[in-house]
Amino acid sequence: MIKQSSTSEAVSDRYETSHVTGEHNIKVAGLDIHNPVFLISGVGVVLFVFFTLLFNEQAAEFFKGLRPMVTSRFDWVFMGAANLFFLIAIGLVFSPYGNIRLGGADTQPRYGYISWVAMLFAAGIGIGIMFYAVLEPMNHFIALSGSAEEAARAAPLGLALGTGDEAQRLAMAATLYHWAFHPWAIYAMVGLALAFFCYNKNLPMVIRSAFYPLLGERVWGWPGHVIDIFAVFATLFGLATSLGYGAEQAGGGLNYVYDAPTGQFSNLVVVIVITVMALISVLRGLDGGIKRLSEINMAMAVILGVFVLLIGPTGDILLDIAKNVWAYLTYLVPLSRWSGREDLGYMHDWTTFYWSWWIAFSPFVGMFIARISLGRTVRQFVIGCILAPSFIFVVWMTVFGSFAFDQYLVDGYQGVVNAVKDWQPELSLFKFLDELPFAKITSTIGIVLVLVFFVTSMDSGSLILDTMTAGGKTKTPVVQRIFWCVFLGLLGIALLLGGGLASLQSLSLTMGLPFCLIIVAMCVSLLMGLHNEWRDTHPK
Repeated sequence: MIKQSSTSEAVSDRYETSHVTGEHNIKVAGLDIHNPVFLISGVGVVLFVFFTLLFNEQAAEFFKGLRPMVTSRFDWVFMGAANLFFLIAIGLVFSPYGNIRLGGADTQPRYGYISWVAMLFAAGIGIGIMFYAVLEPMNHFIALSGSAEEAARAAPLGLALGTGDEAQRLAMAATLYHWAFHPWAIYAMVGLALAFFCYNKNLPMVIRSAFYPLLGERVWGWPGHVIDIFAVFATLFGLATSLGYGAEQAGGGLNYVYDAPTGQFSNLVVVIVITVMALISVLRGLDGGIKRLSEINMAMAVILGVFVLLIGPTGDILLDIAKNVWAYLTYLVPLSRWSGREDLGYMHDWTTFYWSWWIAFSPFVGMFIARISLGRTVRQFVIGCILAPSFIFVVWMTVFGSFAFDQYLVDGYQGVVNAVKDWQPELSLFKFLDELPFAKITSTIGIVLVLVFFVTSMDSGSLILDTMTAGGKTKTPVVQRIFWCVFLGLLGIALLLGGGLASLQSLSLTMGLPFCLIIVAMCVSLLMGLHNEWRDTHPK
């Protein structure tokens, strides 16, 4: 651990002169790469793709056994860590550290709040809400309204509540639990650590930089290399999981709406087409690519959401927003416990997987948030990262989930219920929209939203992977981002062939476990850094 200094100058020197920019970077054939991190990560992903494609049946069998092992043995790690990150985030908001500004006292934000939130929203999680907006609330509602035996196995908290209002509230609370405060607290911790040490301590924007208070100069050696390599693989598999969901839903939607061919081959075609579109976005850069697409997609999502709200029982849905927020807060503590739970089906199949997915996704989303958050205070950063997306998800999930309940309970429509019971998750949104006016138009908008979220995920993902493997440099040859974009697509193809979504989920879980421990240590390091910053700028 770093020996603490009593002077501001010593603290500044300890951080700001510690890193020799480009010390491990090599420049050859137009590339600018961080030697150990890029070589090990790049070769590793190439070999993984090659062997998974070559031995896809054996890979599928291997991946199939990973998920139950990780979820049953290490559920307490994921649950406990997610709670810890949330509590630290709350503490930072109310602490004096919240006044620290990223980049210094006079730094102004580059992006306005609307653009900032749009990019947060579209960076990768947008695919998930398109996939789960109708599916998850209805899945939990069906489990809660089943027999006592079925509820004990699969319902949130193991309760059998029938089909009344209480079942609807718990189903929505159990859904929001996975999409609101906890996941965004994970992203906020990683993003804040990166932004603080980069903008306030002049360190490169790589995961290792957040460990300087704990490791000192060793962050520039193999301990730091190992941390960054883990971050690269966690990001790769977290992104691949999201892209797999996007491919499944886009392919299923095209088949359902336009009778396009379906199956594995069609999903692979979708991945290839989107990879090409993502490459075009990569060539246009951050402002011309990700920012513009994010704003367009946010506008389309708002149009679709408002349409569904106005077509449905608008008054009831608006009232349900407040009811669901209250239910979420009411059930937050019981859902956050990991001991004494009888609903292991819900906790393992849903919560543990989600937390591992968010944790695997956190280097990517956290670094992307850090890239666009210069000039925010710590308090603004944490509140913005947690409350703004959480509010969007509460509204979105309520609009679609409550309307789906109404279709089933009031109109007797079985389409969404059958999609859940037959486990055709990629069709749940389109079967829901099929009952509304202009179904073909709204379903087409839904498909486009999935595809564009897919593009922004691959574009921003390749940007972050390139930054990680270039020693934190943000201005690198575009060919490096092209490399990561192409291999993200190939990784998605390899895992879809090697067991489909089950393989994607298993790899996300496996990589999320070690990175969970890395984020815990990162939080300790962040608190040390913020304490030093506050102490040195507010001497007694």
